[in-house]
Amino acid sequence: MANNHNGHLRLFSMSKVSTPVTNGHFACNPVVDLTATVGEGNELYIWRANGQVVSRHTERNQKVDAIKWKEDGQFLVAGWSDGVVRLVGLESSKAVHHIRVGDGATSRVDFIAWSRNVTGKRPATRSSSAAVGQLPSRSIVLDDDDDKKDILDLPHELTFLEIETTLPKISPLPVSGGSGDDMFIFSTTSSLDFVFRPCKTEDADIVHVMIAGTTDGNIHLSIYDSFVIGSFKHTPRTAKGPVGSGGAVFHLSGHGSHPDISTHSLLLRQKGGDGKMLYLVPLDLTFVYDSPVNLSLLASKMTTLQNLLRYVKQTQSHMMSEWKSTRELPARFLSSVQEDLQKMPKGPVTVVQALCHTVATGHVFPPLKEWLVDSLAERGHKRWDKAVISGLENLRGLVHENLIPALERCGIVLSRLLGIARFHGSRESIGFTATQITKLMDIVSCLTVVAHKILLNVMDELEHFTSFSTWLRMEIDELASSTMTEELTEKEATLDNAKVLTYIQRYLVNSPLALFLDDVAKEDYNKDLELAEDGHSLLQLLDRQLQRNDVGLPYMKALPHLDFLVNYLTGRAGAVFKDIAEAEKRSIRFGQATEISIGQKIWKHDVFVCPRHQKTGVDSGAFTFTAFVSDNDKNNVYIYRTSIPIINGISGTATTSACGLALPKDATVIDLNYLDNQALLVLCNYKDESKPVLLRIVYQSAHVPYSDYKEGQAPNMIKLEAQDAKGVCSSYTFSQMSGFTPVQMEVRGGSHARGNVPAKVCLLGRDKVTYKMYAIPEDWSSTEAAAAAGSQMAPSREDVTMEGSQPY
Repeated sequence: MANNHNGHLRLFSMSKVSTPVTNGHFACNPVVDLTATVGEGNELYIWRANGQVVSRHTERNQKVDAIKWKEDGQFLVAGWSDGVVRLVGLESSKAVHHIRVGDGATSRVDFIAWSRNVTGKRPATRSSSAAVGQLPSRSIVLDDDDDKKDILDLPHELTFLEIETTLPKISPLPVSGGSGDDMFIFSTTSSLDFVFRPCKTEDADIVHVMIAGTTDGNIHLSIYDSFVIGSFKHTPRTAKGPVGSGGAVFHLSGHGSHPDISTHSLLLRQKGGDGKMLYLVPLDLTFVYDSPVNLSLLASKMTTLQNLLRYVKQTQSHMMSEWKSTRELPARFLSSVQEDLQKMPKGPVTVVQALCHTVATGHVFPPLKEWLVDSLAERGHKRWDKAVISGLENLRGLVHENLIPALERCGIVLSRLLGIARFHGSRESIGFTATQITKLMDIVSCLTVVAHKILLNVMDELEHFTSFSTWLRMEIDELASSTMTEELTEKEATLDNAKVLTYIQRYLVNSPLALFLDDVAKEDYNKDLELAEDGHSLLQLLDRQLQRNDVGLPYMKALPHLDFLVNYLTGRAGAVFKDIAEAEKRSIRFGQATEISIGQKIWKHDVFVCPRHQKTGVDSGAFTFTAFVSDNDKNNVYIYRTSIPIINGISGTATTSACGLALPKDATVIDLNYLDNQALLVLCNYKDESKPVLLRIVYQSAHVPYSDYKEGQAPNMIKLEAQDAKGVCSSYTFSQMSGFTPVQMEVRGGSHARGNVPAKVCLLGRDKVTYKMYAIPEDWSSTEAAAAAGSQMAPSREDVTMEGSQPY
């Protein structure tokens, strides 16, 4: 077979990156022609096929431990050494989501997998379109003059009607003035589009699942980009009992799933062990199977609400920054003259009294005159004017363009969640109640009232300050000159002294905006927090406190404060998110483990899951195929077939059979990956050939002799060069391989999401800067494999997608 190949693979693209790939962190996008790598200096890169950098991401003093593309190609997820998983958009240099998985010191993220599941209880037979993630037919078809017209499923369409798309898009926030990890996320339109993506009707029955493993054995689960379900630690339990001694840590090293099967397959390895054993553990996500509410809709709305709260928090941070910049400089100017006024034996003791006296009579006290002419002068006035006007205008824009639109969207999302809660009531455990959502809507209403109050006060203060600033400049110019010019006379004639006096008395020292934006004492904060939790309407309570403040009566200091309300909303919403996550977490179950071992250290492995069909065509479980190569024998490939019965989303006792494939003589495995439910691709070298060869193994062929697995023993071997292996293995060479030696392979299925992208074999060269992608021939059809597979054939390739890939 070494010299008799079945064909060549066509070069699809070739590229060189400017910085070498480190630690094998190399990942090809499943939908578009993009590649992610980790280079020197622990920088995360996204490249186009021509070697052009799309984006670059780095974290100070942190390194990347794992990368993976989401299966729809929208996000690249990276696990960093600080224990945080960060999701980066296609054209964003900043992470749009931060998910803390470990503590960073003893718990780093070293494994990440994405998968996709169809939610809900499904009929016994499904079309191929549903298997790859499309909705089954929900339309009524009428025949009218041989023209078929679809009538949409109205309840389904109304359920997934996105009202938010009819509203104007949320505006980006300023680059400076934010805080925390989200400081730059909402500063560009492209980042906002990635963060606030609507739930598409065609994805209505699809839930995306991210599984991350840490070095201390945690298994983290999130759905729909960033909605966290929780973390687990699991010790495998076989039929003989728990595995390992007390305190043994098992970390995630492999994952497989299928869209139509809610049970995932995990490969666990004991930390610090001899590396000879893998444990295949079924992970039953029964919340995906049962789906009391449409999980995709619920996860979408909860994720949108989380992102809106992040946006509101950043807006509030920007507003506080603008407010402080508006007050700090004038306060410094006023404090200097205030000390001099207090030293006067007679006359006003406050700057407000002195300025009002000057406006009303034209007389200027000596300390005030000295301050206006020598200390403040023209330069100081310009700084004062710029600080206040720009601060108030920016504050007005943040409220009008950012805060209020975000609160409107929060109200829409909460209204949808309230409808879900009322529809299901207490009949089903959905993790939240109508009372909880009503409380959140009450807080959002309070924030909306405060936002409009702030907006009115800002506009009023801005109008009055304009008159005050004009008068102040006129006084400085008049005192600095010996004569009254005609220009100063005209300004004085047109000046609105009433507004000047109002600004001095009401805004100069204590602005009404302080009620909503100034700092609050911790005692007042805690006291008002207790009162807010008493169950009464928060909106009515806020209205009473504002009325008391207007008439000069004592009032709750913290309740009207923007920071208090935003934190209160975030805290109460966080409790709802936690309750939902706990409800889903309770329905997650680990099944009985299967030990996989041949008594030798396992080097490389891959896992693939496909449905197990009965003769009636009814899904009765799953087949999990685990392929691996031992560390000291890279001429043999072992495949373990584990049959897992699944009833109502719960896995039962698994049975395992295995076989060994002896590669052609002098062949050495470089890497291996499953392509689909038919083909296992093995990249290998021959001693007598300078170029690598790709072996396509039809691992479900009737000619593959699977036999009962015995723990720790190597299974029966079949020689791929032998005559009885005909139809099991075929070999292919690569075009344009001169001077290129691959050391790593990644296999990607084809996609039609953004043009017709064929299935590809992605190879990384020994120099760690060159990579090539080869298109897989279209004639590798399921019919060819079906002829070889016989009665053991699983569904066609159109029915199955490998984890992390796209269907044909």
